[in-house]
Amino acid sequence: MQIAIVLGLLALAIVLFATEKFSVDIITLLLLLALVLTATLTPEEAFRGFSSEIIVILISIFVISGALQRSGIIDALGTRLYKLAGKNQNSLLLAIMTFVSGVSSFMNNTTATAMFMPPAIGVAKRSKISVSKVLMPLAFASIMGGTCTLIGTSTNVAVSGYIAKSGMEPLTLFEVTPIGLIIVVVGIIYMMFVGTRLLPEHKEESLTEEYAIREYLSEIVVTPKSKLIGQKIFQSDLSKMGFRILEVIRDSRKSLPTARMTIQADDTLLVEGRVAELIKIKDTAGVEILADVKLGDRDLQDQDIKIMEVIVTPQSDLIGQSLKEVNFRNRYGMTALAINRQGQSLRDKIGRIRLRLGDMLLIQGPVDRLPGFRRQSDLWIIEEFHPSAYRKSKGLQTLIFFALAIIVGGLGWLPLSICFLGAALLTILSRSITIEEAYEFIDWRIIILIGGMTAFGTAMDDTHSGAAKYLAGLVVDNLRPFGDLVILGGFFLVTMALTQPMSNAAAALVVLPVALEAAQAIGANERTFAIGIMLAASVSFVSPFEPSCILVYGPGRYKFMDFLKTGLLLSLILMIVILIMVPMFWPMHPVAGHGTG
Repeated sequence: MQIAIVLGLLALAIVLFATEKFSVDIITLLLLLALVLTATLTPEEAFRGFSSEIIVILISIFVISGALQRSGIIDALGTRLYKLAGKNQNSLLLAIMTFVSGVSSFMNNTTATAMFMPPAIGVAKRSKISVSKVLMPLAFASIMGGTCTLIGTSTNVAVSGYIAKSGMEPLTLFEVTPIGLIIVVVGIIYMMFVGTRLLPEHKEESLTEEYAIREYLSEIVVTPKSKLIGQKIFQSDLSKMGFRILEVIRDSRKSLPTARMTIQADDTLLVEGRVAELIKIKDTAGVEILADVKLGDRDLQDQDIKIMEVIVTPQSDLIGQSLKEVNFRNRYGMTALAINRQGQSLRDKIGRIRLRLGDMLLIQGPVDRLPGFRRQSDLWIIEEFHPSAYRKSKGLQTLIFFALAIIVGGLGWLPLSICFLGAALLTILSRSITIEEAYEFIDWRIIILIGGMTAFGTAMDDTHSGAAKYLAGLVVDNLRPFGDLVILGGFFLVTMALTQPMSNAAAALVVLPVALEAAQAIGANERTFAIGIMLAASVSFVSPFEPSCILVYGPGRYKFMDFLKTGLLLSLILMIVILIMVPMFWPMHPVAGHGTG
C-alpha cells in the first residue's frame, strides 16, 4: 500500500509539473502535505530538507549572483569579450559559449542566460549574424557550464545533499570539474560545426510584423457629429467595445493617450483591434476609417515615443500575474501592445493573460521613461543593449568575497555552507547589494522544490515505503544480463525523459533513490550512479522546457522542432561521453577496501 501511495503521488506530481497549471513550489508543498497525511513521512521528516546546509549554499549563491549582476561587472566583461570576438560567426560562438559556460559554473544557469542575452543579441545584429544562430548556443552553454562545479547548478547541490544524507561523502566543490570541462568542450565543438547548421536563419522583420499586429492597426478620424467627442479615452465607447487607442494625432502632433485626455472632433486615432469589427461600428461611432494606410513600426513611434521588446526575467514578480493585476500602464508608464509566447503572438485581451518566464512583450511609451525602465529587474529590454550602471569597486569587492569563498571551501579549510554564507553576508555589509535586493534575487521556488523533493526521496527509501527498492528491482531484473553500464544507461535515459515534465533537480531527486538501490543490488559503486544521474539531468536538450531555453525561445524565433533537431543529437553524444567517462573517474566497482564513498 505504501509503495502504491508513493508511486501514485509521483505520477500525479509528474502530470501537474507537465501541465504547469500550478507553480512548482505549490506542487511540491502539496506533495509534502500528502506524504504526511498518508503517514508516509512524519512532519519532521517532511520538512527536514529545508534545514540542510544545501539550502544555505543555494541562498548564498543567489545573493552573490545578484550582487554581481547589480554591479554591472559581468556586463562590462561580456561586452569587452564580444568586441574582441569580431564578426565571424564561429569566433563569436566560441567567445559566447566559452565565457557563458565559465560564468555559469559559479552562477545559476537561468540568470547567466538572462544576463548575456541582451549583449549577445546586440553583437549578433551589429555583426549581421542571425540572432537565432547565437541564442540557442548561449542557452546550451549556460546549462553545460553548470556541470563544472558543485555550485554550477541547483541540481548538483541537491544531489550532493541527498547522497550525504544517504551516508556517502558529499561532493567537493571541484570534484566534477574534469568531466564538466569535457562536456563543455564537446558541446562547443558540436554547436560550432554541427548545431549551427541545424539552426534556422531568420531574417530581421519589423516589430509589427513579428508580433503580427499590423492587420490589427487602423487609423480613424473622429467626425464632427461623433458620439465619441468629449469622452475620456480609456472610458470611451471604443474602449468598452474592446478597441485600444494607442495614439492621438491632434493638430498634426502625435501624443500618447492619458487618463484625463478626451476625444475631440477631427482627432486621428491609431486604434488596435479587429478591423472587421471596427467596420461594423464605424457609422454608429461616428468615425471614418482611413483606407489604404499600411501601418508599421514608424507609425507607432517618433522622436518622443518609442516601441520596444522586453522579456520577463527570472527574478520578475510579474510571473503568474496579469498586466491588469499589476496595473502595467501606471506602474511602468508603458502600454503593452502584444505578447509573444514561445513563437505565438497573443493580441486579444492581453490584459488578462498571466505572464510566464520568457514571455516577450511589445510595448510602447514615451522616450523619457526609458532610463527608469532600464533599471527594472522585472523586464529587460532586448532590442538594444544598455549595460547596468558599472559600479567597479562594488563589483570587484563581490568578486573578491566570492573568490575567497571558493578557495577556502575548495581547499576544505571550512565547510562550503559557511564559506558562501560568509561571502553573501560580506556582500550585503559592504553595500554591494541591499538586504531588500538580496531577498528579491533568491529564487524561493527552487529552494522549496529542492527541500520538498529531497523529502520525497526519503519517502521512497526502505525505511518508509520501499518504492525505490521495488522500482530498482524491476530495472535490475530486466537489464542485468546486459551489464552494469547498461543499467546506468537505463537510469540515464529515464532521468533525461523526466526533465521534460519536471525540473532538472526534481527529476534527479526522483531517480536517485532508485538508482542507488540498483547500485547496491548489483554491487556497483553508488557514487558512480549518483554522478551519472546528476549529469543526466543537465544534458537533456531535446525540448525548450528548461528555463534557460524558455528565455531564448521567443527572441530567437525558434520552433519546438528546432530544439528537437539540434538538441537531441547533442544529448545523445553527451550521454555516450558521460557513460564512457564517469566510470573512468569513479570506477564502477571500487577496489576492495576503498569503499564507495
